[in-house]
Amino acid sequence: MNMLLVKPTSHDLGMFKVRRTLPSKARIMVGPFIFVDQFGPAHFEIGQGMDVRPHPHINLATVTYLFEGAIDHRDSLGTYATIRPGALNLMTAGSGIVHSERTPAAERVSGSPISGMQTWLALPDGMEEIDPAFEHVAAEQLPQIEGEGATARIIMGSLWGVTAPTTQHAETIYADIALNAGASILIDAQADERAILVAMGEASLDGQQLETHSLYILQPGVPMTLRARSKARVMLLGGEAFKTPRHVWWNFVSSSRDRINQAKDDWKAGRFPKVSGDEVEWIPIPEIPLTRSEI
Repeated sequence: MNMLLVKPTSHDLGMFKVRRTLPSKARIMVGPFIFVDQFGPAHFEIGQGMDVRPHPHINLATVTYLFEGAIDHRDSLGTYATIRPGALNLMTAGSGIVHSERTPAAERVSGSPISGMQTWLALPDGMEEIDPAFEHVAAEQLPQIEGEGATARIIMGSLWGVTAPTTQHAETIYADIALNAGASILIDAQADERAILVAMGEASLDGQQLETHSLYILQPGVPMTLRARSKARVMLLGGEAFKTPRHVWWNFVSSSRDRINQAKDDWKAGRFPKVSGDEVEWIPIPEIPLTRSEI
């Protein structure tokens, strides 16, 4: 079958695992998606939680989507928002933003699950340095389609005849597909580039068994049928193909190597803005980051 398989790289963060499929040696981007992480599932004990200290981004938009749990988002625009399952946080870094992600206090008191996706979207040519922005879209605002044993929530873009209200900087498709055992759904072929990731359970595409947590980049223009062998959760993502390559180094994405080097210097020198309500801690710049393309 004409699919490119990208196996995840796993990072054990102690209380939970992160599985990263983009960027990889095999493929840097699928549509505007340049970073794809699945974190969890895991369960924090009482008093524990996620603590991603303040860190910077440029020339990209982050998309956070949860299956379980809750995360408090704070950023240098003064935003404070709690994301819960089925909702969407879209943070546009543009010319530069700093944010933190932490487990809310109430969940720390009781202990809580955590499971979800974080992806980055490269900003298109001519929009890399737009003003930073933040957008929260509640679960009930994201359209769903229902079939026999199948539900798909449209997180971004237009799929199956419905359109999410989420801001798009480049043409993007992103959907969360929940399937009961034996259920199926047709994956349409409208986007330039598409990929499938089975986050949980077992599923096949046109009869080929898919590996859980791996990313499958699909042949353009070919409709395919996704079928669950057990109860499954599958992410569909993609969009318009970028003509200009993007570079990745740590939390920075850009079409310009010089711009990334400037961002490195700015973070080291403390020239990025502070996160309102989370000003004390920060993540220092690494010597050799885990996330990087050739630069």
